[in-house]
Amino acid sequence: MTDNSDSYMITVIGHGEFEQQDRTLLQSIERQQIDVHYHCREGFCGACRTRIKKGSVTYLTEPLAYINDDEILPCCCRANSDIEIELD
Repeated sequence: MTDNSDSYMITVIGHGEFEQQDRTLLQSIERQQIDVHYHCREGFCGACRTRIKKGSVTYLTEPLAYINDDEILPCCCRANSDIEIELD
């Protein structure tokens, strides 16, 4: 698991770039007032499924929802490098 003091740049295609500052990627996206669909915040439902274009993440809890190799669940992960994502 990545230390929460690590800070990486998050690029959300069409919404800009910012530093990850929160426990989860979803929290960091919300802090930027970017609208993202979610339900559970625990990796169960998959509603926040997001396409990752560059970089990698570390899951705080292993997701139970099905995701493709090019997708992440921001509700239960943190960036462990600079990343670029695309919201649906």
